[in-house]
This record gives sequence, structure tokens and C-alpha cells, in this order.
Amino acid sequence: MIGRLAIGAAAAAAGALWWWRKNPSACPYGQRLFVELPHPLITRAALREALEPTTGERVLEIGPGTGYYTLDLAEWVGPGGRVDIVDVQQEFLDHTSESARRRGLENVHPTRADARSLPFDDEGFDACVLITVLGEIPDQGVALAEVARVLRPGGRLVVGELAVDPHYVSPAALERRASTAGLRLERRSGPAVGYFATLRS
Repeated sequence: MIGRLAIGAAAAAAGALWWWRKNPSACPYGQRLFVELPHPLITRAALREALEPTTGERVLEIGPGTGYYTLDLAEWVGPGGRVDIVDVQQEFLDHTSESARRRGLENVHPTRADARSLPFDDEGFDACVLITVLGEIPDQGVALAEVARVLRPGGRLVVGELAVDPHYVSPAALERRASTAGLRLERRSGPAVGYFATLRS
């Protein structure tokens, strides 16, 4: 009996994972606990190494969640820099903006928008960050092309992925889709199960 239950539970979990992978969607605000948990392998320190931010830069973060990385990004670029955060859900933008205010950061600017149609001018950003977000976008190729459009020539895109995420994007899939969008892989840090990839426009 217990064995049958275990098999049934495993089959249900596999079915749910398959459905999630076939139906990409943003994590609902009601499930924000999952984006607030520690991020093994794709830590803030590892992001800093992959991004190599400098003071005064303008950085775009797509899908900031509750600001797990955002507040550090804002500190890294300093008061002379700017972090624009984009999400399709206003609740995440409000949450992150309030967290930034509480920390005394005034350089975080929220915009509600779809990653497939970014409301920014061409070549306006020094860097862009997408961490466990790309796989949630229904058309990743269009989103990556939009990122390439808004990055200045030579600008960086850092993508972070964890294999436990149901919308995980493998390194090979990322490189293939990014290349089509005009972005070239510069380097990858970390194992395939939890990595940051740095790409250039």
C-alpha cells in the first residue's frame, strides 16, 4: 500500500513538473516564499563575480521577485547608478521597491512590463540580469532579442539557473537561444545544475 502511494506521488510530481515545463508562467506573488529561500550555487557573491558591476552603471533586472538580488545590485552600482526592475506582477515590484526604500536605496526604479516588449530605448543599459526567470517567459527567443536591443554594444547579460526550478533552462539551450538573439556566451560559472552565464551583446 505504501509503495503504491509512493509511486502515485512520484507520478503526480512528474506530471506536475512536465505540465509546468510545457506551460511557462511567472511565479505568483502568493508563492513568494519560494523566491525568498536561499539560492544555493547562484549566490549574490557569485552574481557579483559574473556581472562585474561598477559604480554608475545602469542595470536592468527582469523578474526581481522580492528583491533577493536587487538590493545588492543597487548598492553595487551606487547612488550614481540605476537599477530598473521589470515584472508583469505589480505586487513584486511594490514589494521590492518598499524593501529598497527601507534600506535607504533611491536608485531602484520599477516598471510593470512584459519581457517580450520592453518599454526602453535601444542601447540604454550597461547590463541585464535574469535569474531563474527566462524559463518562465513563453517566448524566450523574443525576450532575449529584446534584451539584446536594450543593451549597449558590448553590454552584459547574466542569466542564472537552478536545476530544481521547474522552468530550468540548460546551458546548451541558453547558448542556442541567445546566439539566435545576437548574444554570445562569454563564460559560465558553476555546474550545470546551478550556474551563472555571462553573455555579451
